[in-house]
Amino acid sequence: MIRKCLFPVAGYGTRFLPATKSMPKEMLPIVNKPLVQYGVEEAIEAGLKQIALVTGRGKRAIADHFDISYELEHQIAGSGKEKYLSSIRKVLNEGTFMMTRQREMKGLGHAILTGESLIGNEAFGVVLSDDLCLNPNDDGVLKQMVKLYNQFRCSIVAIQEVPMEEIHKYGVIAGDDMGNGLFRVSDMVEKPDADKAPSNLAVIGRYVLTPDIFDIIRETPPGKNNEIQLTDALLTQAKAGCVLAYKFRGKRFDCGSVPGFIEATNYVYENVYDEDVH
Repeated sequence: MIRKCLFPVAGYGTRFLPATKSMPKEMLPIVNKPLVQYGVEEAIEAGLKQIALVTGRGKRAIADHFDISYELEHQIAGSGKEKYLSSIRKVLNEGTFMMTRQREMKGLGHAILTGESLIGNEAFGVVLSDDLCLNPNDDGVLKQMVKLYNQFRCSIVAIQEVPMEEIHKYGVIAGDDMGNGLFRVSDMVEKPDADKAPSNLAVIGRYVLTPDIFDIIRETPPGKNNEIQLTDALLTQAKAGCVLAYKFRGKRFDCGSVPGFIEATNYVYENVYDEDVH
């Protein structure tokens, strides 16, 4: 059983300045809920109820969000406004939260290694809050991936097809098609130029990782942008054993960009948001 999900939430959110000058980008709301809450709800739905947050300076609002606000509870107790707290109360009742700080920004691989003390020697999920994944009438993306892990017992990355003119923004995989949206990874490249990309299958911010990834990251030298890239560690893991890539069911929005954030907000308001159910 996978019990834990890691959230690297230490980034600066520079693309949303000045809004993120004093507010974590993960707390930017999609309609009425912050991005990070959508990710935590997805993890809990998948059975990953132990939430590990790798935070940084200026991120206290995230910790405060996943805690009780006694003053607020007291002020709205018994009023019609209480319903607006129902979704976060559900998260607090079902999940447990632990956190550590990433003191330096050295890439996603480094962020995940920073969370090792919270995860221990067990398989775990990873959610990047910038990627909002929604599948309103079916299993969430992470739940789909946990089911696959229970079958194959190896690391799994979520992928989707992206236009070649955008491929330089992503980690990209090549692999053998196993059917049903599954590929056995044979190559992974971090943010390649379009003419050097092995495919148009881009890795997005959902992972299930086996615990040996920590030792592999420790031995992985800095790569693209002089950062410790998770993509490089996963390629090492793929060559030594097996990594699967999964073309998931559902919609994904790049909320790390302003156009993606606006698109996500419009979609949630029109298709997911219910003023009477929070």
